[in-house]
Amino acid sequence: MIYKVLYQENAAEIPVREHTKSLYIEASSERKVRESLKDKQINIEFIQLLNEAHLNYEQQSPFYKLEQA
Repeated sequence: MIYKVLYQENAAEIPVREHTKSLYIEASSERKVRESLKDKQINIEFIQLLNEAHLNYEQQSPFYKLEQA
């Protein structure tokens, strides 16, 4: 399953929508996604499981890069 993670790079600052970034992770569950990101100093805003149509749309973005959990 592929998840889209919306996050802020600096966990110590208040989230600002204009600074939100995204990354894509292949993992078996949301818990695995969180475990794989726990060592990064980021502020996770939202984790979304992508369905096939949404994934196809996201893959067209030049910023799409899939990571493994």
